[in-house]
Amino acid sequence: MSTHKPPGRFVAEGGLALVALLWGATFVLVKDALNDVSTVLFLAIRFTAATVALGLVTRPKIGPWKGGIFTGMLLFTGYLLQTLGLRWTTAAKSGFITGLYIVLVPLVSAVVYKKAPHWAELAGVILATVGLGLLSFAGTSLQMGIGDLLTIGCAVAYAVHIVVLGHYSRRMDHSWLALLQLGTCGVIGLSTFWWVEPSYVKWSGRVWLALAVTSLLATALAFAIQTWAQRHTSATRAAIIFSLEPVFAWVTAFLVAGEVLTGRSVVGAFLILAGILLVELKPARVGEHHNVQSA
Repeated sequence: MSTHKPPGRFVAEGGLALVALLWGATFVLVKDALNDVSTVLFLAIRFTAATVALGLVTRPKIGPWKGGIFTGMLLFTGYLLQTLGLRWTTAAKSGFITGLYIVLVPLVSAVVYKKAPHWAELAGVILATVGLGLLSFAGTSLQMGIGDLLTIGCAVAYAVHIVVLGHYSRRMDHSWLALLQLGTCGVIGLSTFWWVEPSYVKWSGRVWLALAVTSLLATALAFAIQTWAQRHTSATRAAIIFSLEPVFAWVTAFLVAGEVLTGRSVVGAFLILAGILLVELKPARVGEHHNVQSA
């Protein structure tokens, strides 16, 4: 049985890279659509539509509810804090601070599993974080404000979400877990969009396109893949792979929006890739948070 673990891990981590691609590639699409729709309303529709779509194409094995609801609450908390934080901070600072969940995941994992991360994982985290900084900042002030503090809360929520999802993904049917967490996000979104911010929507073509792409691909498909893939790898490795998201966003912005790619950004992207490569060259350590269990 052990002979099948490495291929399973590599396939799973390839799936996580695909998730990062979906998230990063849709950034420009979502940013454009948010000119015509309020953010939390967009999220509410996105998660609700994704839940319906996932429910129609999967046959989940119904089981416990707690894990799915808990991961869904953490996920939406991260989205909400990031959205609120963007009102009082820059997009560059928001992107970098959110990316700090990469640093927090191994720390949270170490506390939960009482096992220190491997040196290669820590080195990979450092390289990826420095790369994120180079990608995100271009002379931006480092002073902290209310928006930055809210975004730090977002990073903490995302870090805990990844670790908790890794835990429950080995103990629940992954389709049921994915459906529950997306459904929880949809319910929270529908119950909060009308008071968190002034809600509005102009049903333009870009809104319909963004909702269709993000609901089906960047949410239903992406979170289904993430929930399955985290059964086969560690939370730390998943977080480092997700650091590819800004790289894919950066490349998409260049190809679609014609944004200029600076030498600083190129160095940042290569540091992220180097961090991932460093971790991938280290065999997965056998332990509770790395074991692969059957559904």
